[in-house]
Amino acid sequence: MSIRPYGNNLLRDPNFGDFYDMIDSFFNDNSQERALRASTFKVDVLENEDSYKVEAELPGFSKDEIDVDFENGRLTICAEKNEETNEEDKERNYIHKERKTSKMMRRMYFKDIDEENLSAKLDGGVLEISIPKKTDEIKSRKIEIE
Repeated sequence: MSIRPYGNNLLRDPNFGDFYDMIDSFFNDNSQERALRASTFKVDVLENEDSYKVEAELPGFSKDEIDVDFENGRLTICAEKNEETNEEDKERNYIHKERKTSKMMRRMYFKDIDEENLSAKLDGGVLEISIPKKTDEIKSRKIEIE
């Protein structure tokens, strides 16, 4: 009788480890998470001492196709693209041409921020939003002792 390891590597050929890991991750992956990743865009949120920085990957979108709104502490990023047929396309002899219509939205909550000084820029398919935190003015005074 011998001792065998328990888990994913049980009775597996070491030459096919990557293959088995790929199969396991496919069948064990949550399909709702997979659908969410496919239908939205990736967002990173960084926190600095005095601000937050949101970076959203939106390749192929122009700034006219992106709306950024802030209301009641909620930042909403909405990207919508509609590719339509134009007159020049109708004159060409396409055998197959696909149109793409997509709308994606992400919403995040931030508290205690300076709503008046939000800024956003789009560069190289990455939307970068700067969200400054509120600065609490510390008022101090000397108190006389009686």
